[in-house]
Amino acid sequence: MRIIYDWRLARVIDEDLNILDEASWTASRTPSKVANRLGDLQRGRMTQETRVLSERFPDARLDPFGHLDISDWPETTPEEEQIVASAANILARRGVAMSAGDPDRRLDMLVSSQAELRSAWTTIESRCIEWAGLLLPSLDLDANRDLIPTIIASSESLKAAAIDLGTEPPPHPPGAEEWGAMKESAERCLGIAKSLELSEQAIRSLAANYLPTLSRLVGPLGAAKLCVLAGGRERLARMPSGSIQVLGAHAAMAAHRRGAPPPKHGSVIFSMPQVSRSPRWVRGKIARYLAGKASIASRIDHFDGSPWSDDEIAEIHKKSEEIRSRFPSPPRRK
Repeated sequence: MRIIYDWRLARVIDEDLNILDEASWTASRTPSKVANRLGDLQRGRMTQETRVLSERFPDARLDPFGHLDISDWPETTPEEEQIVASAANILARRGVAMSAGDPDRRLDMLVSSQAELRSAWTTIESRCIEWAGLLLPSLDLDANRDLIPTIIASSESLKAAAIDLGTEPPPHPPGAEEWGAMKESAERCLGIAKSLELSEQAIRSLAANYLPTLSRLVGPLGAAKLCVLAGGRERLARMPSGSIQVLGAHAAMAAHRRGAPPPKHGSVIFSMPQVSRSPRWVRGKIARYLAGKASIASRIDHFDGSPWSDDEIAEIHKKSEEIRSRFPSPPRRK
């Protein structure tokens, strides 16, 4: 015996598909009310009619999709189809509104924006510095790298910029149009740098609240990247530590599937100083240890555990240093 139902009615049927009882939705139908019903069904809830029948037939098994296999299930009328179409639009708008409050989606947007901004800033900054080096051949680009975009953007001419940079004037000064383009490029570089700074501040703020323990362990930016790479905080919390260890190692994992050795760490774990500043022969051991701790930290954050204190984080970092000290030299090859 089963109870089959949709948003319009519910039926109790036996093994031979005989209808034992039926209850229909008789209230006035509006797109908003239908949207509420469809939303309840999406979340696995019963309609009122289904609840009434389940009380009458407590031994009946609920089968929310059973009506799809019943040939004599009432077809929707044109009026009902129109109401359902309007209700679907309401549900879509509600879904968009709900996603705006989803920290996973917001972190995804912020981290993606940060990556795009950093890529653009790196390209424009390099172009700006190369341009300055071309027109000011005596300029020490390495020593003045951080100053070049700022000084060019704030100078009235390249000759004035050369004075502020402490170098010789340009042997071949650019024309007004070229200088305007060069100055605009420097201004754009500074603008993107400011946008990148604001984006990173937003990531730090959101990650510190959403992933407090993981943020303390790997930093807010690293925690946000792990969350995005995993596909959300819940998936990260349920992910084994070995998978967390190689998050961000897309190219290395693709090469491993073609026969290359497996990667020892992904980009996020490698960015931690305990790993990146360690000798290559011990990085895998430290990465494995930190990935295990990151797995625990993500579960604490997702399942509302007590965040680790600064002392507990310091103890974890101390143990990672002890791992490095136990392997001061590379192992002997057999």
